[in-house]
Amino acid sequence: MYPSVKNVFVGEDFVLSIDFDNGEQGKLDMKPFLDFGVFRRLKDHDAFKRVRVAFDTIEWDSGVDLDPEFVYAKCQGQKNLLDESR
Repeated sequence: MYPSVKNVFVGEDFVLSIDFDNGEQGKLDMKPFLDFGVFRRLKDHDAFKRVRVAFDTIEWDSGVDLDPEFVYAKCQGQKNLLDESR
């Protein structure tokens, strides 16, 4: 089972900071996804900033949402990259 998203904060350059209900935190860089399908709607920074927590994941006003397992896995991947660089 994966942890639920507790808080989401918009950072610079289409990066989200995410807090999970198990106390972990991570960053999710959305830039690699913004040229595909429904994610194109988020290329407008004003639209991107309207992200919010919905149930156990994140969603935007435009109807775009992410699978909670994907969010956690991508955040964990970023954490692992940071740990390896130490």
